[in-house]
Amino acid sequence: MVDIIFSSLKWLGLNWDEAPLYQSQRIDLYKQYVNKLLNDGKAYRCWCTPERLKALQEEARANKSDYKYDRHCLNLPEDEKRRLIESGASAAIRLHIPPGSTTFHDHILGQLTKDHKEIEDFIIARSDGRAIYNMAVVVDDHEMRISHVIRGNDHVPNTYKQILIYRGLGVEPPEFAHLPLILDKDRSKMSKREGAVAVTDYEKLGYLKEAVINFIALLGWSPGEDREIMTRDEMIELFSIDKINPTNAIFDMTKLRWMNGEYIRKADNNQLVDLIRPFLVEKGLTTNLWINSRWTWMLEFVRLMKERCHLLTEFGEQGYYFFTDSFDYDPKGVEKQFKYPEVTGRLEKWTQFLDSLADFKAANLETGLRQLSEEMAIKPAELIHPIRLALSGVTGGPPLFEMMELMGKEECVSRVKKAIIFIKK
Repeated sequence: MVDIIFSSLKWLGLNWDEAPLYQSQRIDLYKQYVNKLLNDGKAYRCWCTPERLKALQEEARANKSDYKYDRHCLNLPEDEKRRLIESGASAAIRLHIPPGSTTFHDHILGQLTKDHKEIEDFIIARSDGRAIYNMAVVVDDHEMRISHVIRGNDHVPNTYKQILIYRGLGVEPPEFAHLPLILDKDRSKMSKREGAVAVTDYEKLGYLKEAVINFIALLGWSPGEDREIMTRDEMIELFSIDKINPTNAIFDMTKLRWMNGEYIRKADNNQLVDLIRPFLVEKGLTTNLWINSRWTWMLEFVRLMKERCHLLTEFGEQGYYFFTDSFDYDPKGVEKQFKYPEVTGRLEKWTQFLDSLADFKAANLETGLRQLSEEMAIKPAELIHPIRLALSGVTGGPPLFEMMELMGKEECVSRVKKAIIFIKK
């Protein structure tokens, strides 16, 4: 999990200033702070067995009341406490919650208050001496001089407990800001089917890191003026915590895909060739050597396809026919474009024109097709559609004549002749 976090941050270009700290290496430090709370009378040992605690919980359920620890061990006679300590009996450590209430200002949610009657004397260290989450993070944040804690709003209940620990230690708490949660389209908790994956998985799915950062930044925050596509520098300049919406955000994959398409269209073509190369190679369409030796051709391929692609993977998924003539014809396209008697004659005349064309450029191809359609007294579309199907196996794609120029004369003639043979079978 740690490696996934690090690799995700690195891919996004989010670097850290200091070496990461591991709580497993700070156990002795946590014990020092737990002992301080014990020695100052802010915490106490609890020898209650799991069986006793479970019985209390079941009793609360039977009475339809909220479970709350009954401070049994706090109220033990002092001589009984000394006997248990001297015997070495294992004990958890609980924070002693004082009367009153806890109030703090949240930079997003405003002023928040909770009565201490609603907070039990919660455990801060297990019987084996290990600090639990709320204790450990207080020590970590204090030791690292954290000024602001920014996290999901599901941590608000923890914040009250952590402030009580800070107060018990005589330490000033940091400031808090609780972000809206990210939900599925149906407003349920994020599921693995809809986005709750490692950030680096989006790289494998064909997303650009710039688009992912832009999309995530807008989950709960808006710079105003309906701005959506922004550079990182613009986001940094425009960001203000008071513009965060406390309402939980929806993770909309459709919007992320749209945004990624916008970034693809804005991207430099040289950069795009490098970005799509692993997907083309993995799909078996080409090799790195082929790409490197035909860079100009690849730049033109990217230029033709980028307007139609929303993901880097789609360059190969939609434009595979640029790299191979081994494909099936779309069945619906065959029914519409190949199943009438005149089509073979028209395609044969088109191949004759191609054979005679000296300068195989898009403009000349378009002029020739329009002249040929006039001679045959048909609409240009009646030639364009079957030609496209013959060349690519599909009925849609980039501009036909630019596509043909990139494929080259020999390849285009070969594919049309192959289609003619298919039609005559």
